[in-house]
Amino acid sequence: MRIARRLQDLAQSDIRRMTRECERVSGINLGQGICDLPTPPLVRDGAIAAIRENRSTYSFAEGARELRDAIAKKLARDNGLRADPASEICVTVGASGAYASAISALLDPGDGILLFEPYYGYHLNAALVAGLTPEFATLTPPDFTVREETLEAAITARTRAMVVCTPSNPSGKMFSREELSIVSRVAQKRDLLLITDEIYEYIRYDGRPHVSPASIPGLRERTVSIMGLSKTFSITGWRLGYAVAPAEMTQAITLVNDLYFVCAPTPLQLGAAKGFDAPRNYFDELQSGYQRKRDLICAALQRGGLPPVVPEGAYYVLADCARLGFPTSRAAAMHLLETTGVASVPGSAFYRGAEGERLLRFCFAKDDGVLEEACRRLAALR
Repeated sequence: MRIARRLQDLAQSDIRRMTRECERVSGINLGQGICDLPTPPLVRDGAIAAIRENRSTYSFAEGARELRDAIAKKLARDNGLRADPASEICVTVGASGAYASAISALLDPGDGILLFEPYYGYHLNAALVAGLTPEFATLTPPDFTVREETLEAAITARTRAMVVCTPSNPSGKMFSREELSIVSRVAQKRDLLLITDEIYEYIRYDGRPHVSPASIPGLRERTVSIMGLSKTFSITGWRLGYAVAPAEMTQAITLVNDLYFVCAPTPLQLGAAKGFDAPRNYFDELQSGYQRKRDLICAALQRGGLPPVVPEGAYYVLADCARLGFPTSRAAAMHLLETTGVASVPGSAFYRGAEGERLLRFCFAKDDGVLEEACRRLAALR
């Protein structure tokens, strides 16, 4: 059988592969961002109520109105963004569904799409499947600072869009207002579309504010803001995300969303809508709880000789595995799994070249008892 040429160099990500390897040895999975923490009762019970009320038919392709209204209020309250729930918001099957719909709706095959490196592998591979040409601007640890000259040098004549993931997977980097102003200047100068991934917006540390790129002057009219509910409410398996953009772009995204997915699961949308009614202390406790987990794993990695790049947000940490002495990060990850029973993700999943071969990514969105055992094993690494 003939396989499409655009798929011939693609394979399932090392994130998924390491989950399978972890299951093989009955290990502790700090690789995939599964987030197995409890779902808030408000969200859980809202979905159950919707199912009991028989609200299980299709929603509109753009999503249930209850959820879009809740999202619009949240955007005004937390992101400094005004969005019309009737025409500027589209609910999708996960943030990944929003991304796939956006790039298919707004870009043509062959168009260049600029990713900041280290990148999230799904951003790259979904772009390849869509026939786009990936381009890269490499950011240097530990600060991953965005500089205007670096960004300008990465743009080519075919570049049509940039992707900004903040807080970032895998690095935990949060783009500052000053860095986003650089992005805005370059985007306006080069007439570029900006696509964001802000799914970790509520998971941030040390009092840092989340700055939505679309709130920066000059970006709102050229930005597709992609956000999600999976991480905020610990419902990764519910597959709920959304895109926010000017009406004309949202209309195109909704058309593709309808063709690819029809709609997101209706009762789960209605349950998630209830989550936006959570009191402020829910989001405060979310941050403080994850900061405690971050500090725990960073200390364990340091003791185990895997110096961490301490993240500013999200629930991942990159760690330097060079001292293990392996030529590739995949070999280092397998050694770590076989010797400690703790799964990580090779840094090569987030880089094109050699920079990723000295890094491993760990996810710390785990129950306290599970994380503490993983940290005990990592700290004892020799």
